[in-house]
Amino acid sequence: MADISGTWLGTYWQDEAQTRFEATFVQGGNALSGVILDDGHLGEANVGGEIIGRSIQFTKRYVVGSQLAIRYSGTLSEDENFIHGDWSISSNRRGSLQGKWEAHRSDNDLMADLKNRLSQQIPVGMK
Repeated sequence: MADISGTWLGTYWQDEAQTRFEATFVQGGNALSGVILDDGHLGEANVGGEIIGRSIQFTKRYVVGSQLAIRYSGTLSEDENFIHGDWSISSNRRGSLQGKWEAHRSDNDLMADLKNRLSQQIPVGMK
């Protein structure tokens, strides 16, 4: 079974504008949850969904502001390091918005990097 738990860096496109994001996914069996932080004014969102085989589906809802459900679907690459797919929002006021998205696993373990930097700043006799 594929496991997408961890940090991912990605981009989604709306019209011709792109927005970068960082996602942290937690997978338990087929269930998927996590947090996405957009590099823009929309900010943090919670996600919940599922992964079956290499197919991923989740719903994203921003913590502040719009509570519209944004539906993401995608396919995980065979090496489990890249996801690409489509997103859509159905809204009675604006019709339907949609676009493409993609993400790749982040090679950066930010906590490990922080711990490593902190350990280098502590004098040896103080450890």
